Amino acid sequence: MKRLGRYSGYDLQALRRDIIAGIIVGIVAIPLGMSFAIASGVNPEYGLYTVIIGGLLISLLGGSRFQIGGPTGAFVPILLGIVIQFGYQDLLLAGMMAGILLVIFGLLKLGSLIKFIPRPVVVGFTAGIAVIIFTGQIGNFTGIQAEQEEGFLQKMQALLAAA
Repeated sequence: MKRLGRYSGYDLQALRRDIIAGIIVGIVAIPLGMSFAIASGVNPEYGLYTVIIGGLLISLLGGSRFQIGGPTGAFVPILLGIVIQFGYQDLLLAGMMAGILLVIFGLLKLGSLIKFIPRPVVVGFTAGIAVIIFTGQIGNFTGIQAEQEEGFLQKMQALLAAA
Protein backbone atom coordinates (compact mmCIF):
# COMPACT_ATOMS: atom_id res chain seq x y z
CA MET A 1 0.00 0.00 0.00
CA LYS A 2 1.48 3.33 -1.04
CA ARG A 3 1.41 6.19 1.50
CA LEU A 4 0.73 9.67 0.21
CA GLY A 5 1.53 13.17 1.36
CA ARG A 6 3.71 14.04 4.27
CA TYR A 7 3.80 10.46 5.56
CA SER A 8 5.33 8.95 2.43
CA GLY A 9 8.59 7.25 3.34
CA TYR A 10 7.80 7.45 7.06
CA ASP A 11 9.32 4.47 8.87
CA LEU A 12 10.36 3.34 12.36
CA GLN A 13 13.63 5.29 12.11
CA ALA A 14 11.70 8.50 11.38
CA LEU A 15 9.33 7.71 14.26
CA ARG A 16 12.30 7.29 16.62
CA ARG A 17 13.73 10.65 15.54
CA ASP A 18 10.32 12.28 15.98
CA ILE A 19 9.97 10.87 19.50
CA ILE A 20 13.42 12.19 20.46
CA ALA A 21 12.59 15.59 18.95
CA GLY A 22 9.27 15.60 20.81
CA ILE A 23 11.01 14.92 24.12
CA ILE A 24 13.50 17.73 23.51
CA VAL A 25 10.74 20.18 22.54
CA GLY A 26 8.73 19.08 25.59
CA ILE A 27 11.66 19.79 27.91
CA VAL A 28 11.53 23.41 26.74
CA ALA A 29 7.81 23.83 26.06
CA ILE A 30 6.33 22.39 29.27
CA PRO A 31 8.01 24.77 31.76
CA LEU A 32 7.60 27.64 29.29
CA GLY A 33 3.87 26.98 28.95
CA MET A 34 3.48 26.79 32.72
CA SER A 35 5.36 30.07 33.21
CA PHE A 36 3.30 31.78 30.52
CA ALA A 37 0.14 30.58 32.26
CA ILE A 38 1.33 32.11 35.53
CA ALA A 39 2.27 35.35 33.75
CA SER A 40 -1.20 35.38 32.16
CA GLY A 41 -2.86 35.24 35.56
CA VAL A 42 -4.05 31.62 35.53
CA ASN A 43 -2.90 28.47 37.31
CA PRO A 44 0.21 26.72 35.91
CA GLU A 45 -1.66 23.50 35.14
CA TYR A 46 -3.58 25.33 32.40
CA GLY A 47 -0.28 26.03 30.68
CA LEU A 48 0.54 22.33 30.97
CA TYR A 49 -2.78 21.34 29.41
CA THR A 50 -2.32 23.87 26.64
CA VAL A 51 1.19 22.66 25.79
CA ILE A 52 0.14 19.00 25.65
CA ILE A 53 -3.12 19.41 23.75
CA GLY A 54 -1.78 22.16 21.48
CA GLY A 55 1.38 20.19 20.72
CA LEU A 56 -0.61 17.09 19.80
CA LEU A 57 -2.97 19.06 17.57
CA ILE A 58 -0.12 20.88 15.84
CA SER A 59 1.73 17.61 15.28
CA LEU A 60 -1.30 15.80 13.89
CA LEU A 61 -3.01 18.58 11.95
CA GLY A 62 -0.12 20.91 11.04
CA GLY A 63 0.46 21.76 7.42
CA SER A 64 4.17 21.00 7.35
CA ARG A 65 6.18 17.84 7.76
CA PHE A 66 8.84 19.68 9.78
CA GLN A 67 7.58 22.13 12.37
CA ILE A 68 7.74 22.98 16.03
CA GLY A 69 4.78 24.41 17.86
CA GLY A 70 4.58 25.62 21.39
CA PRO A 71 3.75 28.46 23.71
CA THR A 72 4.51 31.99 22.65
CA GLY A 73 5.12 35.05 24.79
CA ALA A 74 3.12 37.23 22.42
CA PHE A 75 -0.10 36.00 23.98
CA VAL A 76 0.81 36.76 27.60
CA PRO A 77 -0.20 40.46 27.60
CA ILE A 78 -3.39 39.69 25.70
CA LEU A 79 -4.37 36.80 27.96
CA LEU A 80 -3.55 38.73 31.12
CA GLY A 81 -5.73 41.62 29.95
CA ILE A 82 -8.63 39.26 29.30
CA VAL A 83 -8.24 37.54 32.69
CA ILE A 84 -8.04 40.87 34.55
CA GLN A 85 -11.01 42.43 32.78
CA PHE A 86 -13.34 39.48 32.15
CA GLY A 87 -12.14 36.54 34.25
CA TYR A 88 -11.04 33.03 33.44
CA GLN A 89 -14.37 31.83 32.00
CA ASP A 90 -14.30 34.49 29.31
CA LEU A 91 -10.65 33.66 28.58
CA LEU A 92 -11.81 30.22 27.41
CA LEU A 93 -14.44 31.84 25.20
CA ALA A 94 -11.89 34.26 23.75
CA GLY A 95 -9.52 31.36 23.06
CA MET A 96 -12.24 29.44 21.23
CA MET A 97 -13.12 32.51 19.17
CA ALA A 98 -9.44 33.08 18.32
CA GLY A 99 -9.11 29.45 17.24
CA ILE A 100 -12.11 29.75 14.94
CA LEU A 101 -10.66 32.92 13.42
CA LEU A 102 -7.30 31.21 12.87
CA VAL A 103 -8.98 28.32 11.06
CA ILE A 104 -10.92 30.76 8.87
CA PHE A 105 -7.75 32.75 8.11
CA GLY A 106 -5.96 29.51 7.24
CA LEU A 107 -8.73 28.37 4.91
CA LEU A 108 -8.66 31.77 3.20
CA LYS A 109 -4.83 31.57 3.00
CA LEU A 110 -4.44 34.98 4.66
CA GLY A 111 -1.07 34.04 6.20
CA SER A 112 0.63 35.22 3.02
CA LEU A 113 -0.29 38.81 3.94
CA ILE A 114 2.43 38.82 6.61
CA LYS A 115 4.96 39.76 3.92
CA PHE A 116 3.36 43.22 3.77
CA ILE A 117 4.15 44.01 7.43
CA PRO A 118 7.47 45.90 7.63
CA ARG A 119 10.30 44.35 9.65
CA PRO A 120 10.57 47.33 12.08
CA VAL A 121 6.92 46.82 13.02
CA VAL A 122 7.53 43.15 13.81
CA VAL A 123 10.70 43.94 15.79
CA GLY A 124 8.96 46.74 17.71
CA PHE A 125 5.99 44.50 18.49
CA THR A 126 8.29 41.74 19.75
CA ALA A 127 10.35 44.18 21.85
CA GLY A 128 7.16 45.61 23.34
CA ILE A 129 6.01 42.14 24.34
CA ALA A 130 9.39 41.47 25.95
CA VAL A 131 9.09 44.64 28.04
CA ILE A 132 5.55 43.75 29.11
CA ILE A 133 6.51 40.21 30.12
CA PHE A 134 9.66 41.42 31.92
CA THR A 135 7.82 44.07 33.92
CA GLY A 136 5.05 41.60 34.68
CA GLN A 137 7.55 39.27 36.34
CA ILE A 138 9.43 41.82 38.46
CA GLY A 139 7.07 41.18 41.38
CA ASN A 140 7.58 37.43 41.16
CA PHE A 141 11.36 37.82 40.96
CA THR A 142 11.64 40.25 43.87
CA GLY A 143 8.87 38.78 46.01
CA ILE A 144 6.91 42.04 46.01
CA GLN A 145 3.17 41.41 46.33
CA ALA A 146 1.49 44.07 44.18
CA GLU A 147 -1.91 44.45 42.58
CA GLN A 148 -1.91 43.04 39.04
CA GLU A 149 -2.31 45.91 36.63
CA GLU A 150 -2.71 45.80 32.88
CA GLY A 151 -0.79 48.90 31.77
CA PHE A 152 2.97 49.38 32.01
CA LEU A 153 2.88 52.60 34.03
CA GLN A 154 0.17 51.31 36.37
CA LYS A 155 2.16 48.11 36.89
CA MET A 156 5.34 50.04 37.74
CA GLN A 157 3.43 52.36 40.13
CA ALA A 158 1.85 49.36 41.91
CA LEU A 159 5.27 47.70 42.28
CA LEU A 160 6.87 50.88 43.65
CA ALA A 161 3.97 51.44 46.07
CA ALA A 162 4.18 47.85 47.31
CA ALA A 163 7.97 48.03 47.69
